[in-house]
Amino acid sequence: MTASPCPLCATPGGELLWQSALYRVVLVDEPGYPGFCRVILNQHLAEMTELASEDRVAIMNAVWAVEEVLRSELSPDKINLASLGNVVPHVHWHVIPRWLDDRHFPAPIWAQPMREGHDKVIDTTRLKAALASRLLMLESFKE
Repeated sequence: MTASPCPLCATPGGELLWQSALYRVVLVDEPGYPGFCRVILNQHLAEMTELASEDRVAIMNAVWAVEEVLRSELSPDKINLASLGNVVPHVHWHVIPRWLDDRHFPAPIWAQPMREGHDKVIDTTRLKAALASRLLMLESFKE
């Protein structure tokens, strides 16, 4: 574990797409992986089991909503979900659209590249609007 300040407490962790009281959704600047999002807990906890059960359900519902929107808007071949926290021990989920021709497929994006990647361009304005619409609907069900 790192002794340095938590980067997910000190920065948004990417381009802010959505924020609630519990979590935020950011777009990650990862070349070759358009639409790569993170769902980040707004408080510093290292493990999902440190959350109250209703907060665990809420953050997982957000992860699934982000996956749903990415599938609908980008039509990737696969979505990868990951919650590691070995380098940054702060609850966050990676929601990563994958394409058969990306640099690493079928390996994880953190593996050695297997080929040249594609330069797929996405409409981030449209993606942001779709995420906001879906997550707002999700939040309104809680009330």
